[in-house]
Amino acid sequence: MEHKTVLLNEAIEYLNIKDSGIYVDCTLGGAGHSSLILSKLKTGHLYAFDQDTFAINVAKERLDKISNNYTIIKTNFVNIKEELEKLGVTKVDGVLYDLGVSSFQFDDETRGFSYNSDAMLDMRMNQEAKLSAYEVVNEYSYNDLVRIFYMYGEDPFSKQIAKKIVDNRPITTTLELVEVIKSALPQKVLNSKGHPAKRIFQALRIEVNDELKVFEKSLKDAINLLNKDGRVVVISFHSLEDRICKTIFKDESTISIPL
Repeated sequence: MEHKTVLLNEAIEYLNIKDSGIYVDCTLGGAGHSSLILSKLKTGHLYAFDQDTFAINVAKERLDKISNNYTIIKTNFVNIKEELEKLGVTKVDGVLYDLGVSSFQFDDETRGFSYNSDAMLDMRMNQEAKLSAYEVVNEYSYNDLVRIFYMYGEDPFSKQIAKKIVDNRPITTTLELVEVIKSALPQKVLNSKGHPAKRIFQALRIEVNDELKVFEKSLKDAINLLNKDGRVVVISFHSLEDRICKTIFKDESTISIPL
């Protein structure tokens, strides 16, 4: 399946690529952004982060056709500063984040990210990580479930959903969880647009992968890595990520592009 890279040209335009520059793609994925960055480099270099072995293998095949001026770093982008320092890189000209789940992870039904297909509860971006959605759903206390559903999913029915989950444990698959979520919601919500489990699945994914804390630390480090006139470009998909950007950038020059 061919995947469409989100805001491909816009993101690269705002990075303002110099052919001799050093750039970091913190979310390699299918290498859509990385490919375009690499194609614009002559003596420069691209460093790309990803935790997913499958995504890395696919991306490497794609990048090899363009140039060898790149390095893939298999780790979470929370380690951007430390990993680049290991390679002797202390300053860069641009950093790109394309947040959220990659299309590879959604397309692989066995990964448990989707509420539209049945799979074991998982949602780990790094499949070597210990914590999965199964542990969160089946082992977290009622109060902890309410907390993450409200904080990370901004779901107004967090308490009702958390209680239903606790009452129906063990829950092992994504569609089992969807049915439990539905049973906690009033009919008017079930009849409204949008999937009733969307917010809860988002909250679980963020908790499992510690996404917000990871992004906040990484973004702070990325800004400190920038050369003069360097740029950070962030593609975000929900208000929680936007708030982090606004808090960190503060009075810095920012541009928002609506999807």
